[in-house]
Amino acid sequence: MSADEAAPDATGAALTAAEREPVNPAGSAARTAPAEPTTSGERPVGTPPPGRRAISRRLTAEIWIVLGLSLGRSGVYAVVSLVASLTAGPPLASQTTALNQSQSPRPLLDLTYQLLSIAFALVPVALALYLLSANGRSAVRRLGLDARRPWQDLAVGVGLAAVIGIPGLGLYAAGRALGITVQVQASALNAAWWTVPVLVFSAVQNALLEEVVAVGYLSERLRELRWRGPLVVAASALLRGSYHLYQGWGPFVGNAVMGVVFAEYYRRRRRVMPLVVAHAVMDMVVFIGYALVPAHWRTALGLS
Repeated sequence: MSADEAAPDATGAALTAAEREPVNPAGSAARTAPAEPTTSGERPVGTPPPGRRAISRRLTAEIWIVLGLSLGRSGVYAVVSLVASLTAGPPLASQTTALNQSQSPRPLLDLTYQLLSIAFALVPVALALYLLSANGRSAVRRLGLDARRPWQDLAVGVGLAAVIGIPGLGLYAAGRALGITVQVQASALNAAWWTVPVLVFSAVQNALLEEVVAVGYLSERLRELRWRGPLVVAASALLRGSYHLYQGWGPFVGNAVMGVVFAEYYRRRRRVMPLVVAHAVMDMVVFIGYALVPAHWRTALGLS
């Protein structure tokens, strides 16, 4: 066969190939363009997952941000407050700090301020739960903050409150006697019809903030950073003790011990709800009891 006879066949083959694969006017660059993001919001198809080091850096930054907006910030202020108390001149035993203070002499305005303060203090809780649910899993169920076992959680919570709270009162009294604890007024609210309900809300807010952030969130994130269990427990306990330093060394030690018990319970049981119950019960007893005890009794007991 001559070359002239073969040419039409080659040309026909070329046309057939062109029909099968039309020429792309954008050239080969269009075929290598980055993949579009998926509709589910995940990373683009074909993009490799971030490395372990990048994930660790992101989680570390996230932890500092969450703590900087909540309990870590409180810890820094507590350290400064303790330094101020130690350098003020009078010994710690003669100094006083007050919780749940009134913010206005006008009752309804004071109530408004109290409720706003409680609501905004819960924003870091919402942030922590939101961040923990980023992978699509319910953060409430992940932390055991749900109501699947209400009676068991209530029983465990009340038991923990008794185990921690009663020795805690003794430690406070010992700290006062040793001069390493300031006098704490648990409620400085003006008497009003809403005083007790606000103290209940305040106790629940404290419980949610501290147990969700200092125990649940921090434990989960540190585990993802591959911290060992004892180090996670120690970090949670030291954080809890740090933001109580404004009350003196006694409350720091007492709350750090409480932090060890609570963080270890969470490490073993993976449920934060009993801890919230325990904390809320302890704070309610202290806040409401302080508000209802007559002033001359508090004076006789060295509480005011």
